[in-house]
This record gives sequence, structure tokens and C-alpha cells, in this order.
Amino acid sequence: MQTELIEECLETGIITPARMRAVDRNAIALGVTGLQLMESAGRALADMARAANPQRVLVLCGKGNNGGDGMVAARHLQRGVETDVCHLDSGKRSSSCEHQLAALKRCRVGLHPFQCRDDLEVMGSLFEHADVIIDALLGIGATGSPKEPLTSCIAMANSSRAQIIAADIPTPGMRADRICAFHRAKVEGSDVIDIGIPFEAECCVGPGDLTLLPGRGRKAHKGIGGEVLVIGGGPYQGAPYLAGLGALRAGADIVRIASPVFEPIPDLIYERLDGERIGEEHLERLMILATRADVVICGNGLGPDSHAVMLAIAPFCKKAVIDADALRLPLPVAKNETLYTPHAGEFARITGIRLSDDTRERALAAKGAGIQGTVLLKGNTDIITDGNRIRFNRTGDPAMTVGGTGDV
Repeated sequence: MQTELIEECLETGIITPARMRAVDRNAIALGVTGLQLMESAGRALADMARAANPQRVLVLCGKGNNGGDGMVAARHLQRGVETDVCHLDSGKRSSSCEHQLAALKRCRVGLHPFQCRDDLEVMGSLFEHADVIIDALLGIGATGSPKEPLTSCIAMANSSRAQIIAADIPTPGMRADRICAFHRAKVEGSDVIDIGIPFEAECCVGPGDLTLLPGRGRKAHKGIGGEVLVIGGGPYQGAPYLAGLGALRAGADIVRIASPVFEPIPDLIYERLDGERIGEEHLERLMILATRADVVICGNGLGPDSHAVMLAIAPFCKKAVIDADALRLPLPVAKNETLYTPHAGEFARITGIRLSDDTRERALAAKGAGIQGTVLLKGNTDIITDGNRIRFNRTGDPAMTVGGTGDV
């Protein structure tokens, strides 16, 4: 990526835990291992603890990667600071946490496993005499409220005189005098520490972004993956069906094709529209279909003569993808969310802006176009922007010059 582009795409402020997990996964895909990230995070924790000039530090570690961060911090504190680690010893640890615990067993730190409240009560003096307590119990992956023995651990830490430093995010119910946030803050009032995540892990889409898609449970029933309606066809018969097959491949359960043309594809439900073009006579039927769909895809193979119908249908769509021939002024706008997917020629048609081949200029043009919705500007590097943020997709391939790949 160009240096100028980096500064203009850099995001700041609070990041959600889910988005942070995606960025971490992207960083790993770019060659920075999880253990490298953990080492940087743990070192930052140790530095923050050492800044308080403590004689005794107590590190509270859970079983996940947050616990691994705490164990790295303890390893870096072993020289010059009396360091003890209370670590949860029931259930399975993450592989990275297990790796750090194995290393910690060779260090000059006190290791105190606990499985229940009674185990913790024996360790009461560790809490009483600590100058600093590092909270590395749960982290951003935590869900729900802590249960025993963590609730007792939290209560003992809160009752101590120690300064408590939270690793990335405070454990629910734990007081935090300081928060050492890795890469970006997850809650207000954090001290943000750079741990060496590549910029492209956040500004370019990667495998981590797939973690943001909701999973499908074992008891999932038909329809739980969503219903998609594709409105298109007339002049070009293949386009809406390619879009429909793409929706199925992406995970939709039910895909309907509302079109004047029929393709015998049994995976797709055909909603017949009489005539050769989509026109006002189809409005009532399309409004009903659009209202029931979770997402509507408009424009594939539509031709230039049906734009008024797209404008009328859009307000009945919960969410819509506006593509191909529906990309005309005025732009259709869905009720909740609208995604526009132009290539360079369609972008020029709706904005009057002729794009260069320069990625930076394309990105700034898409961001500043004033389009109310999300724009996916297709190209060798796709530009994705909501007018505030910019992301890049670099998974293009020369084979995608074949007609129809945009519909998919």
C-alpha cells in the first residue's frame, strides 16, 4: 500500500471485540504469529506494571489468550520484582496460553493454580501484599457473567490495596485503575499500546473478516440462513441467475429470481414476471416479494428501461444490493441498508467522476462521492467505503474479466 494511503485509511477510537478478533486473525495471515502478538502485549503489560515501582506483583490468569498475555508479563517481571501468578487450572487452556505456562514454569515466579474458591482463600496473603495486580482473567472473548471461582478471585482483587491493571479489557466486575489496551481501545479510558499489528490487517479484508459472519448451529432450520430476492433479467437472461447462485454459495437458504426470463436451475425458485421487460405492471408482485426477503439484489441484466420500477421497489427492501443497470440516477435507496457495487464505468455514470488506475485516488474518490450507503467499487483492488471508513479487497484475479463474475 502507498504511504499516503496508509495515513488516510488509519482508523482510531473504540474497536469492538469482534472486529479486534478479525484484525488479529488478519495479522496472523500476514505473517505475524499469535505468539508474537502475545509477546508484545505481555511486554507492554509488564512495562505498565513496572512503571508503578512495585515490590510485589500478582498476575491473575485465565485459560485463554488473555491469560497468556498475563503469563508473558510475569516472565518479563521475574527480574527485580517479586512476582506471583494465580492461574485458573480447570478446563482446557488455549494452545498459546499452554505454551506460555510451560515457559513460565522455568522462571523465577511463584505459580499458584486454583480450581475453586477454597484454593483462592489459601492465597489470601498474595492479594493482601500485592502492590500491583494484573487482571488477565477473561479478555475480549468473554461472554456472560463470570462464575466461581472467578467471582471470588474478582472480589479478593477488588478488596486489596493494589493498583489493578487490566489486560486489554477489564474482567466484568473487576475494578481497573489502568487499562493496557493492545492496538486499539475496547473501552473508554484505556492506555493504547502498539503491539506491531500490520496496518494492512485492518485496512484490507482477509480471513479474519470471515469470523464476523454468524455461525450456523446444529439445530438450524430452513430459512435461518436468510432469504434473498434477485430482481433482474429481460435483456440479459443469465445475470440474475448467476447472482442467485452466488447468494446460495455465500450461505443463503432460499433464493428467488423475479424475472421475465426462465433458466432451469432447480436450486433457485423462479418467480415468473410476464412480458419481456420488468415494468410497472409487476410492481405489486415485486413489493410483496421484496417485503418478505432479508436482502434484495436489484439490477442484474435489467436493461435501462426498468429504472423507475427499481426506485419504487427499494423502500420496501429491508436491505438491498444495487448493481448493474440499477446503478442509475437517482439511486434506489433501501429501508435499512444499501450496498452499491459499481465498476469504474457505472461509478462514472452515477457520480460523473472518471477514475484513474491509481488506488489511492480511486479510494478517495469513492469515499468522497457523497453516496448514502456502502460502496463496493470493483477493480483490480476493490474499494469498500461507507463515506467514513475505507477497506480494500485484494483477492481479484485476471480470470474475473469474464462476463458475469461481477454478478456472482
